[in-house]
Amino acid sequence: MDAEKAAALPGSVGVIGGGRMGAGIAQVFAARGAEVWVVESDDTAVAAARERVAAGVAKAADRGKLSEEPSAVLDRVAVVAELGRLPSEVGLVVEAVPERAESKVDVLTRVEAVVSERTVLASNTSSLSIAELGAALRDPGRFLGLHFFNPVPASSLVEVVTAPATRESVVDTARAWVRALGKTDVVVHDSPGFATSRLGVLLGLEAIRMLEEGVADAEAIDNAMELGYRHPMGPLRSTDLVGLDVRLAIAEYLHSTLGERFAPPQLLRDKVAAGELGRKSGRGFHDWS
Repeated sequence: MDAEKAAALPGSVGVIGGGRMGAGIAQVFAARGAEVWVVESDDTAVAAARERVAAGVAKAADRGKLSEEPSAVLDRVAVVAELGRLPSEVGLVVEAVPERAESKVDVLTRVEAVVSERTVLASNTSSLSIAELGAALRDPGRFLGLHFFNPVPASSLVEVVTAPATRESVVDTARAWVRALGKTDVVVHDSPGFATSRLGVLLGLEAIRMLEEGVADAEAIDNAMELGYRHPMGPLRSTDLVGLDVRLAIAEYLHSTLGERFAPPQLLRDKVAAGELGRKSGRGFHDWS
């Protein structure tokens, strides 16, 4: 392990939510030497989160991406069902619960009541206003967005989202942490969808409309962007990876804040209603079974 990079990270990190994103965030911090606490809602969710982290660590080891044994990384990860078990002196807490403002505010305010005043608080939201989420906190100056991308271990980007109240020292510290993870930070000011979701969702929605209109099939649309524009993944495959339900929720929020260009196509609504959510359900715009 690179001692300089490890030293630049917080010694301990909390991750609230052990889904695909939360497990990935926990994995990358633990792999770089931080002690990580993942907080889930109940014992069943704890077991599932623990399995996700273990599977991710095993995959990284198979690909030669770990500098130590998988067991050493997993020894630094604790998955618990009680927020009160989060150490008060944890350096950073990342909220990674589903994309609903009320859920995120509830989590963040409860975390703030448990941790030290020195703890940096962050949300992994991909679209919601950091200023609005932070308004519920006693100290919004220590709060910002850390938007990781799926899959977290393989992605090289973290979007650092600053609100007007976010202290510059907190932004600087967060950027250093991102770099210590071996990732690249992009700083954007708080705005619906930030930079990445706003552009990515717009492209994805237009691709869905093209499919809906019969312009081309899903494979052709994705291949056109992958081969013609060198996108690593086409917009429909990307939607499948993110989750059609997640993309619909983001589109609805952007529609409400930025206008008609983000109106979700009916095909997206129909697929979500039918349970075709992408890779996690086995089928979305492509077959993942």
